[in-house]
Amino acid sequence: MSYEILVGLNVLDELKYDQYRAAMKPILSDFEGHFGYDFKVSDVLISAGNTDINRVFTINFSSKNKMESFFSDRQYLDSKEKYFVDSVGSTTIISSYEKLP
Repeated sequence: MSYEILVGLNVLDELKYDQYRAAMKPILSDFEGHFGYDFKVSDVLISAGNTDINRVFTINFSSKNKMESFFSDRQYLDSKEKYFVDSVGSTTIISSYEKLP
């Protein structure tokens, strides 16, 4: 079993967001995580929140504990502060769930 999150973002600065992804991917790998799907979207027809979304992706971990450890890791938080904060206007966690093999 693994743990997956479905995320929607409003990316404001593509270049800086790409730098964030490059900086965090090795850390993500250290915590047995990876991206499953990744889409740039132009039209959101229905949204439960009042946030804009132009990027949707899944991020997968071998367990929920690995996910929690990743998101609280100091290296990850430093990368997030350096690149993510200024490049993304909003984040929407659409869903999270245990994924069967």
